[in-house]
Amino acid sequence: MNMDSAGESQIEAQLSSGCEAGSEFINQRGKKDAFLRILGTATSKAEGHNVLKASWIDTPLGPMLAVADDEALYWLEFIDRRGLDKEIDRLRRKTTLPIIPGKTKPANQIEAELAGYFSGALTTFHTPLVLIGSQFQKRVWEALQKIPTGETRSYAEIAAAIGKPTAFRAVALANGANKFPIVIPCHRVINSDGALGGYGGGIERKEWLLKHEKKPRAS
Repeated sequence: MNMDSAGESQIEAQLSSGCEAGSEFINQRGKKDAFLRILGTATSKAEGHNVLKASWIDTPLGPMLAVADDEALYWLEFIDRRGLDKEIDRLRRKTTLPIIPGKTKPANQIEAELAGYFSGALTTFHTPLVLIGSQFQKRVWEALQKIPTGETRSYAEIAAAIGKPTAFRAVALANGANKFPIVIPCHRVINSDGALGGYGGGIERKEWLLKHEKKPRAS
């Protein structure tokens, strides 16, 4: 099944809008200020309570923000993603937990796994995730994780794989709602005509990731 070109153009615009227009990967200057501004929660207010902790992870494609408790990763995103502060607020509301700077075991694990991924030594992530979304979204995210490294699928193919062959637009929106880029590889979904389509982290990152994954893996 092929999507019509108008539908694909609309989806591409929706997904591409997630990254700051014309933004390069965030400048390292002022990184501490940007980090604390995004969190916006005083550490002292959270002491002695259950909290989520947010940590900065440097990658070859720019810094990422990881949010986790002591058991699992709740969120991972490039720090220059448009609306990042609003997404953090949304996560606070959904979990009813404050988010403060700090590191946990899952955050350390995902940092190490991302380093392995970028070095070419790792293709599968094992950090436990907390998926917050509808049942439909979770089915899409599960299907994304089944796309082999170095391969791509179209939105229509993902829709067919979850038994909803006419729901390719809903699949595209679920793809864009993924909160774990790279780990849940939404970058492996492209238009049915072979065009890359949109990507919330920026089309340059999507192109880089797909090229990276086609390289021979380290033994």
